[in-house]
Formats: sequence, structure tokens, C-alpha cells
Amino acid sequence: MKMTACVLRHTDAPQPFAESKPISIEEVELDPPGPGELLVKVRGGGLCHSDLSVINGARPQPVPLVLGHEGAGEVVECGPGIRDMAPGDNVVFQFGANCGRCRRCLEGRPQVCEGHAAARSKGELMGGGKRLRDADGNPLNHHSGLSCFAEYAVIDRGSAVRVEADIPMDEAALFGCAVMTGVGAVLNTARIRPGDKVCVVGMGGVGLNGLMGALVGGAEQVIAVDVNPAKLGLARQLGAHATVDATEPDHVQQILDLTGGGVDYAFELAGAVPALETAYKSLRRGGTVVVAGLAPKTASFEFLPSEIVSDEKGIQGSYMGSCVPVRDIPRYIDLYLQGRLPVDRLIDGKVGFDEVNAGFDLLQSGSTVRQILTPHG
Repeated sequence: MKMTACVLRHTDAPQPFAESKPISIEEVELDPPGPGELLVKVRGGGLCHSDLSVINGARPQPVPLVLGHEGAGEVVECGPGIRDMAPGDNVVFQFGANCGRCRRCLEGRPQVCEGHAAARSKGELMGGGKRLRDADGNPLNHHSGLSCFAEYAVIDRGSAVRVEADIPMDEAALFGCAVMTGVGAVLNTARIRPGDKVCVVGMGGVGLNGLMGALVGGAEQVIAVDVNPAKLGLARQLGAHATVDATEPDHVQQILDLTGGGVDYAFELAGAVPALETAYKSLRRGGTVVVAGLAPKTASFEFLPSEIVSDEKGIQGSYMGSCVPVRDIPRYIDLYLQGRLPVDRLIDGKVGFDEVNAGFDLLQSGSTVRQILTPHG
């Protein structure tokens, strides 16, 4: 079938993207779903910093590719062998499909599936190969097995989680990345306990979800840290007990003073080394930094190994919030419906295909948290 899609062909475009237009809006060909695959009508796709890091080359992906890794939609067609989904089902995409057979899947850690990592690095689906072609018949790569900045997507069955609840699908899109990554980092990776003191560094879409996750988890003290006063204001509205401006020279000392010596868990959710440095320095003895922000691939961070031992500090990575998506996405949607995860408050607006380049300029400037591409208007 022919459809409209956002195609990234180069990663060296200067800003503003509204002028250089690294994302071209093209008519592309999408193959029908193969065995174990779904054809989904995309209802919403979130503009995320992870997409931005692909556009600017900080996190390289094979190009040309159809962008989009956070989204939701409606099943249109099921490929051979699928019996637990049907046309008309609403689904949230999750960007870490799993094979169910590799060492990590068998350990119950599908978010770090080795099979999916291999397919993603080649821009392919789990079943092998690509389902996208441009107008000249040249293959286009898939973004994290999804490519949901398009009118339709063919995805692996394991990339979809059925949504039973009555929730707007453009809002549901956020559960596929921002919610899963932020809330999961707190509740799954760190497994915070009531009474813990926490700071969350970076108040973007993932960070604000991390903040809400810490509140849901019963943290005694939740401190929001960012360089943007507007985002700190939103953090206070969402329940942060205190906010700290990271541009202030003594911002780490402020965190130490507020917590009586440091936090039990510091969450780096900005994808920047300075944010990680702030998080690490904010720990008390025995504390742990959980890193879920995607820094540039070549970025490095220094720490004193002796301090790791003498103060028993920890540095823990968190991918996809250590989530089991089929378990956690429905749970998080339930929390949203209860009013405990008001993720709709993070949505600044909805954009069409012609506004996507300018939308990423807004994201880069820090003036938005989440914009949603609505491919069908």
C-alpha cells in the first residue's frame, strides 16, 4: 500500500530544522504484514528526544529510515499465525520487541532482548528484512521496529500491547516510551520504597514521568532538577516536593541540604553528562544513580572507583524502564485513569506532517515536553 511517512535521509542538517528540513514527507510503499506481524493504522506518534538524537546523529541509526518509536494505533490486518489480535484492536507500540528465546528473554528481561537488538541495528523487523520502500523502490529502514511517524506501520506482534481501556489513542502514544521509561526506571529498576528520598534530573517527557512514578511509589521526598524554569514549574504542579535550578552553581549543595545529606536514588533522565554528574554528586552514602537518559554515543562520565566501594554507591542502567511491556503498560494506563499518572498534562500540542521539522526545533529548544504527530488529522 502507498502511504505518507516521515523519512530521514541524512543526519547532518543544521538547525533550525524548519529551514534545513532533515525530515522529508514522502509517499512510500508499505508491504503487507508477514507471519507474526500486524498492520496498524497509526493514531499518534510522540516527538521524543530519542528521535532528536537520531536526527542530529548523536545516536546513529541506519539511514534512510522512517522515523518514530513512540506511538499507538488501531490494528487493520493480522498476518498469518496471529490469533490473539484482531482488526479493530487498539494497541500501544513498544520499541523493544522480544524473541522469547535468547538468554535475556529467558531470564525475564525482554527489554534487553538480544534478537531485537540485532534486528534494530540493521533497521529490520524481527522476522528479517524490511517492509518499507521509497518511490524509487529503494528499501527504507525501520526505526526500532516501528517507524510510526507514518499513516500506517507493519510491526512484529511483540511490538504491540493491546489497550482494553477507553483512552484517547493520541494520549496512549506516550505509554510506549515516555511513561514506560520514566515510571519504569523508578518502580522497576530502582524499586524505590516508601520513605526513600529521590531526585530526578531532567524534566522532559521521561523525567516528568519519573517524577510521577516516584510519587506513586511513595517516596518521602521528590526533588525535580532542571535548567528550565517553566519545566520546574510544571514539576511543582505535578507534585514535586522541591525544585532545584541546575544553572545555579550551588545546585548540588541545595539538594544535599534539602535531603539532609543526599538522596537514596538519583535518576538521570536528561541524556546529558552534566545531568549525570549532578545525579551522582547528589547521592548519600549507599545511594544509587539510575541512568535512563540516552547521552550521545561518544559521551563519557568519570567517577572515583574507591568511592564506589567506600560509600557503596551504585550506577545502574535502565533501558525501557526495565519494563515487561505487556505487564506494565496496562498497569500504567490504570494509574492514568485513576488520576495518579496525569500524562495528558505533558502534551503541548498536536502536529501534522508539515509541522514535524519545526516541532523538533521546539523540542530542542526546551519549550515543549511532548508534541503528538497525528497522521490522519
